[in-house]
Amino acid sequence: MLLRSTLLAAGLALAATPAAEAACAFENETPIKTLSAGFEAWKAVTTAMAECGNVQSELDQEFRTKQPAAFAANPALYHIGGVANGTIVPLIKDGSIRPLDALVEAHGQQLTPNQLVTIDGEIMAIAMMVNAQHLMYRTDVFEDLGLPVPANYEEMFAAAATIKDAGLMDYPIGATLKAGWNLAQEFNNLFLAHGGTFFVEGAQPNVNSDAGVAALETMKAMTDYMDPEFLVSDSTYVQKQMQQGEIAMTNLWSSRAGAMNDPGESSVVGKVGFAGAPAAVAGGPSATTVWWDGIVVAENISDEEAEAAFIVAMEGMDREMVEANQDAAVWLIDGYKVGDLATGVVESLEGGAPSYPASTEIGLMHTALGDNLAAYLTGQASASETLARVEAAYLTAANEAGIIR
Repeated sequence: MLLRSTLLAAGLALAATPAAEAACAFENETPIKTLSAGFEAWKAVTTAMAECGNVQSELDQEFRTKQPAAFAANPALYHIGGVANGTIVPLIKDGSIRPLDALVEAHGQQLTPNQLVTIDGEIMAIAMMVNAQHLMYRTDVFEDLGLPVPANYEEMFAAAATIKDAGLMDYPIGATLKAGWNLAQEFNNLFLAHGGTFFVEGAQPNVNSDAGVAALETMKAMTDYMDPEFLVSDSTYVQKQMQQGEIAMTNLWSSRAGAMNDPGESSVVGKVGFAGAPAAVAGGPSATTVWWDGIVVAENISDEEAEAAFIVAMEGMDREMVEANQDAAVWLIDGYKVGDLATGVVESLEGGAPSYPASTEIGLMHTALGDNLAAYLTGQASASETLARVEAAYLTAANEAGIIR
């Protein structure tokens, strides 16, 4: 479902589809609660869900830390969860979300095969969009200085130096290096692009390697052109930096692209271009990973609540919502036409960006990375020492989880 051909085929096939449906064809009488991330696509989907009535949505960028306990509760604290291919893993492991096959058969006739996320033979999630990090850059700044669009990090740093030397910006680069999940994800992008392999001999860690050191060194080089408070820099922080004209380029999620042209919050409308994620090394793959985002339904709720939740979700993810929010995401839903804001994602896919390798082991590694990498960026430990700490933390967690004995 993440192939460029699938994305383009979907976009080209949509022009001949029927007209949009009414705002909500379902009058919901069952109180439904949702928990998801808070970027533009989720705002669009949950707003459409709310048109059915009795829907309360919580949009929270820390959703991934709250969902496991909230869905494991009995009864679950939420009916619908917004997930991605990385964040669904603990919910699957805990058995806190339900198979959707019967609900899809009864109420999901509009869904395409690309939207059905099947795990161990059962439909466990409905995907609504593709997401990846791609390069956002200030077209006016690059044109004024005669700079080429960076194809790799070496070119990105050269452009940043030129912009800084010209006195246009103190900190030309933005990046999601907030300690924790964001910091780990930035490492993962660069580690894979440098040819790294997370594990050997099954689940044994393998990040303390040449690829791991190279990834850290690239991240450190970025900080020379970043706001000194980079360890608090998450996606929303970087989005606002770009919108407020404080940075000239960033490798940011495609789901944030539409916000750049929102006149209500952006001072750079029409001045931001999109391209594939820069390669870690010249000629290498794009330094990003490809994700899907979508919905799951809680296990620990009644069947009646689950049915109402699923119908509400389908109303929130329908053609009418997509037609009203074309630029909010690279949608997998009927009604989407591939547009200019999808350019960077398509180029990242063409550049060989891999899917995020979601698994229980990767989840534990992601946490170990997020908890330990800041020591290198702040000069408290060498790259090798930092990665050794990461591997030790992973081994402890993997042992406790029964993955390694």
